[in-house]
Amino acid sequence: MQIGILSTGVYIPEKRITSGEIAKRAGLPLEVVEHKMGIKEKPIPGEADHTVEMGVRAARIAIQKAGIDPKTVDLVIYIGEEYKEYPVWTAGIKLQYEIGASNAWAFDTALRCGTTVMALKVAKDMMIADDSIQTVLLAGGYRNGDLINYENPNTRFMFNLGAGGGAIILQKGDVKNELLGTHMITDGAFSEDVIVPAGGTKTPITKESLEEGLHQFDVPDPLGMKQRLEEKSMVNFIACIEKALHKSGYRKEDIDYVAMLHMKRSAHTYVLDQLEVSLDKSIYLENYGHIGQMDQIISLELAEQQGKLKDGSIVVFVSAGIGYAWGATILKWGN
Repeated sequence: MQIGILSTGVYIPEKRITSGEIAKRAGLPLEVVEHKMGIKEKPIPGEADHTVEMGVRAARIAIQKAGIDPKTVDLVIYIGEEYKEYPVWTAGIKLQYEIGASNAWAFDTALRCGTTVMALKVAKDMMIADDSIQTVLLAGGYRNGDLINYENPNTRFMFNLGAGGGAIILQKGDVKNELLGTHMITDGAFSEDVIVPAGGTKTPITKESLEEGLHQFDVPDPLGMKQRLEEKSMVNFIACIEKALHKSGYRKEDIDYVAMLHMKRSAHTYVLDQLEVSLDKSIYLENYGHIGQMDQIISLELAEQQGKLKDGSIVVFVSAGIGYAWGATILKWGN
């Protein structure tokens, strides 16, 4: 049974922060921000750019591009971040309402920056298992950059966090852009390495926690996390891609495009080198930064705009999320 991508949508805020501004706030040389971190600029939210609202805007774009009536959507899956308009709030239901998907039902899913890859697998499996689900909308927003303190060197690897929304519409049947195999890896040994210390049940919100800046990302053991990630992260990236390709009936030699999350430039190059894929078969998101789980959708749209995709292209979505989670999904683009 074929499941294909009918359309995608991306919303990017107009407001930007440049590499120079980031360097000034963080007390870093401009060269480090631009060449090592790989950030020339990134979008940051404007006054009305709330997390779910950005997902709604992306979803509307995807619906318009697909030329479908939102009432034909059977399921809405929210793939955006938990840091959103309100805590303890089911964003998928709000998103469903705002786009007019009145015949659908909705839920939220989360795996940090691995959410889109994971949710594609969840949606595909549900569509195969349930005859009543023909069309699925995945959408959400991301603005975790709000949770970054540029004066905290422990979170320097997250200075690339930006803002935006993304959406994907899946449809069952004889469709284009076929969704193939997925492989995920999670490792709970990293589960408390990157946290927002206050705001949960362990450390509730207080005046003191706000004054101490405990409602932003921190890394309790930066050296330990770095050492453990160096042992596993790149290995898991490659393993996910290779196993997703194998599940799809393809090999590394068949890859035509890699839609990869934004990470430091050397890591991006390393993954492509290990896959023996040339640099021109991916787009480095240096003008976007890391917009979480929206990176793969953004990269795919840019690749289409730049003519990097053709009928039959084998496309790899690859992601990683704090926790830690790694994942890859394979697409066969076009007819």
